[in-house]
Amino acid sequence: MTIPREVVELDDATLIESSLNEPEVFAVLFDRHAPQLHRYVTRRLGSSEAEDVVADTFLAAFQRRGHYDRGRPDARPWLYGIASNLIGKRRRAETNLYRAYIRSGVHPAEIPGGQVENGINTLAVNRPLAQALLRLTRADRDVLLLVAWAELSYQEVADALSIPLGTVASRLNRARLQIRQTLEQEGHAE
Repeated sequence: MTIPREVVELDDATLIESSLNEPEVFAVLFDRHAPQLHRYVTRRLGSSEAEDVVADTFLAAFQRRGHYDRGRPDARPWLYGIASNLIGKRRRAETNLYRAYIRSGVHPAEIPGGQVENGINTLAVNRPLAQALLRLTRADRDVLLLVAWAELSYQEVADALSIPLGTVASRLNRARLQIRQTLEQEGHAE
């Protein structure tokens, strides 16, 4: 079934509401957000875990779509919040990924078919960053990476993690300070 162009151009909240009567419309939300979400999860867990987490994220979102706050036209914070919870359940996989990278110097996500990322803050460019991220608490790492890698605003992070805006700011400041201190202790700060 082809989804009409006017449906594809609707905001996320309207799509989710429409999907309550026409479930196939939810595919537009998947097409719209899955690539960026996959990129984010790959950076957090590696490519082997990313497919499952993204699929589980959209499955959970589809199952909970009736409870979505339709006053929020952008579903990205909601989706990243679901993904963050799923990543948290796979904390061991994330920790193992960082440790493997630190030992080998090769980010596992880069091995199969070229680099997943080529930005300055990717772990492939900065092995000490992997070590510093590993030392953060899960809560601080989630906030930092949702801002840095998912490019969510403070308010979007607060919405995604269901925490107050002030908590986002304090966790982000704490994470940045810890990263800076770790890099300075390791002699890698610029």
